[in-house]
Amino acid sequence: MNRVRLIIFNAALGPLDYRVPDGMTVEPGSVVVAPLGPRQIVGIVWEEDRLPAQSVPDAKLRPLLGVLPVPPLRPQLRRLIEWTAEYYCAPMAAVARMVLSSGGALKGPSTVTEYRLSGGMPERMTPRREQAIAALEGEQATMRELAGMADVSEAVLRGLLQQGVLEPVQVDCDRPYPRASASFAPPDLSADQQGVADRFIAAMEEDRFAPFLLDGVTGSGKTETYFEAVAHALDHGRQVLVLLPEIALTEAFLRRFEERFGVAPIVWHSAQKSTERRRAWRAIAAGDAQVVVGARSALFLPYARLGLIVVDEAHEISFKQDDGVRYNARDVAVMRARFEKIVVVLASATPALESLQMAESGIYTRLVLPGRYGGATLPSIATVNLTEEKPERGRWLAPTLVKALFARMERGEQSLLFLNRRGYAPLTLCRHCGYRFKCPNCSAWLVEHRLSQRLACHHCGHETKPPPACPDCGEGDCMVACGPGVERIADEVAEILPDARVVVATSDTLNTPEKAAEFVAQAEAGEIDVIVGTQLVTKGFHFPELTLVGVVDADLSLEGGDLRAAERTYQQVAQVAGRAGRGAKPGEVLIQTRHPDAPVIAALAAGDRDAFYSAETEARRHAGAPPFGRWAAIIISSEDENEAREAANRIGATRPSLPDVAILGPAPAPLSLLRGRYRYRLLMNARRSAEVQQVIRDWLGALNFPQGVRVSVDIDPYSFV
Repeated sequence: MNRVRLIIFNAALGPLDYRVPDGMTVEPGSVVVAPLGPRQIVGIVWEEDRLPAQSVPDAKLRPLLGVLPVPPLRPQLRRLIEWTAEYYCAPMAAVARMVLSSGGALKGPSTVTEYRLSGGMPERMTPRREQAIAALEGEQATMRELAGMADVSEAVLRGLLQQGVLEPVQVDCDRPYPRASASFAPPDLSADQQGVADRFIAAMEEDRFAPFLLDGVTGSGKTETYFEAVAHALDHGRQVLVLLPEIALTEAFLRRFEERFGVAPIVWHSAQKSTERRRAWRAIAAGDAQVVVGARSALFLPYARLGLIVVDEAHEISFKQDDGVRYNARDVAVMRARFEKIVVVLASATPALESLQMAESGIYTRLVLPGRYGGATLPSIATVNLTEEKPERGRWLAPTLVKALFARMERGEQSLLFLNRRGYAPLTLCRHCGYRFKCPNCSAWLVEHRLSQRLACHHCGHETKPPPACPDCGEGDCMVACGPGVERIADEVAEILPDARVVVATSDTLNTPEKAAEFVAQAEAGEIDVIVGTQLVTKGFHFPELTLVGVVDADLSLEGGDLRAAERTYQQVAQVAGRAGRGAKPGEVLIQTRHPDAPVIAALAAGDRDAFYSAETEARRHAGAPPFGRWAAIIISSEDENEAREAANRIGATRPSLPDVAILGPAPAPLSLLRGRYRYRLLMNARRSAEVQQVIRDWLGALNFPQGVRVSVDIDPYSFV
């Protein structure tokens, strides 16, 4: 091969051809270094007939500079990159970059210097040194990572190093991981569980693509069931990928995995240290990593011998990425399994409507676990009509729910209050002039967080201290919190039950796997009486003493322009209801609502999932919405409002006229200003037969926009803001 075509990580340039120097050996999938102008770039060798490129004479080709010491990307992964780029209208370079997400892993075997506390003390203690020593107990990492953990400068740590308080440690970056054992602690499965596990294993033995929808009620033991498929993969030297929707779930899952297989699996998520990601990437590429548990990005790692993919809580919308390459990890996982010719398991107690429809049409095999494991029963569910039974003035919990909380406290049982709204209050205003505290970068109100004493935007991360006086009228001590967040509900519980041990569980308070593990340990030890949480607590947690779930505002997620609002509400409330009564004691769920007759609320109260899904399916079919039609969003943004509007109008004016495609907009996005950029949206609704991606490529490809304008495409959107 004297001439090769590369995908380079510059989407504006597309594929480029290079010459292979004498003595250098490359093949499709090789990761190479190539010159680009005065720079050196990383590229991936690709099959020439699969990528168009400009015709350049051989004599003008520049030579490759080197081949990086990593295995070539396998054909199955290359086909996945192509499919993802094609389906989601993304540059191939952007998708390929996710595969090579650990730059350090590409450099080959090496050691790294990490640091840890030596046990000594500095000659002179300062507040920052004291803070660092307290924070770094038991930690070992690079200087930069330790500085981040301790929230101090690297200069503070270098001072501790000079005084012997920190000591260097040479670490082999590629040291092997402990080996998991399929026979370490085999479980005692029920007949239903064993039957499902046998179906998984039979399909794995056939070495074919086999997508399964594992549909089991909360507490039915879905995890133990697919662990048997994991054990089969381990016995046959195949790698396993388990995708989880939240990092906060990782620690609890790791413990369950270690109890079953003797060691923890390999973890992959954005909060990891760079050295850990490097080690994991190389072990995965070499085939030495047995089981990987990760967030959605783990899907694009270069597995050498992948034999099974599991997507746990497969209905979760956090599997959909909302920036960069806007892919849905649930759907891409199915496609990866198809290219690899392996089994994929989508596990959920509340499957997505699209997944159920795929099972209905025979594309997925649906396996059902209808009952809870070990004789536990599903909780009783009742609604509390807030139009008839109003909470006391200034409070948000109705008397029926308050009475149930008292009863649990008296019996020494745990309660969970669910409200999918972080912070203390969603809106803060001045009682004197009515001024509302708004984000300077987004068209959103600042949310008050009293625990951390800040006003925060949940869209861009902007934070500010609550001012002593109104910025508009100058009146002091004037701030009024409007509406409840979880912190406000926690305060209300503390007033009602002053002896209760209350914990707020959100992505703010459980923002690392370690904090999540500490929370789980406290709950399991009976050190918490009432948990007040957001959607983070609706899945994955198993607390045997938790017998009451109160949904503070079931109508909240039905508001706004979310086209999947009913399905999302059903899933969230059904999942959080499933936290109750998972042990020997019966559970109770109370749903506070102003609309008890709404179909989704009525279905939840009746425990009639089939009726809800049937009604929602017919509504989607009538509207031509997924899974019976196609959606695609086009989002235009710019820091200049006029520029964004003009670009949106140009796109709208050139829209294609097709019989099977309807295009709505352009219109200002509901969140019209986000992170300092003005935003407009168009929404396409098409029949299943329409080639939506090709329509979009032809439509947008004919237009040019100013440099400050970004135009992004969201295929199968989940966010409509």
